[in-house]
Amino acid sequence: MERKETIFHAATRLFADKGYKETSMSEVAKLTGVAQGTIFYHFKSKEDLFLAILEEFKSNVNDEFEKWVNNHSFSNGLDMLESALDFYLYLASIMEDRFMILYRHDAYELALHNPIFGQYLESIYDHLVDIFEKAIISGRNDGSIADVSPKKNAMLIFTMVDGLVRFNTYKLYDAGTLYDELVKACRKILTQT
Repeated sequence: MERKETIFHAATRLFADKGYKETSMSEVAKLTGVAQGTIFYHFKSKEDLFLAILEEFKSNVNDEFEKWVNNHSFSNGLDMLESALDFYLYLASIMEDRFMILYRHDAYELALHNPIFGQYLESIYDHLVDIFEKAIISGRNDGSIADVSPKKNAMLIFTMVDGLVRFNTYKLYDAGTLYDELVKACRKILTQT
């Protein structure tokens, strides 16, 4: 693994574990075994490094979603949505450190002072909500989902599944035990007229 990648992964882990504010570049240097100057050679600043992590997360979400859609066939939009719930839980498990970064308040505080952070965060959430919105649009078109607002209902469903992921991430509750109830709730929301 090249130095830039090593720095990137170490910083991701530290930002996830400690947050942006509490992570110092000297900690990143110590964890990676490189000089701080080497870090600043690859990333202009701590903010630049954090933005690179958010950009990579957004790109990974998009890539994983594309792979998921291309490797699955769905009987209808409702089936796609139910599969998307599984996919989201899977995505959160393989990208747990990046999801933890989203769950920390630091990124949102940074967004108040630097609109670029806000744009990155919004873009990440747009990608995540799109997973559900595309399924709802498909379901409306094939009749498996009622005539509901795709964006609003996608946001509601995202909120439910993401809440379960947060419970799981913080080790408060096993998200898997509520999966069946989540699916039933989504069906009820989307199939009632």
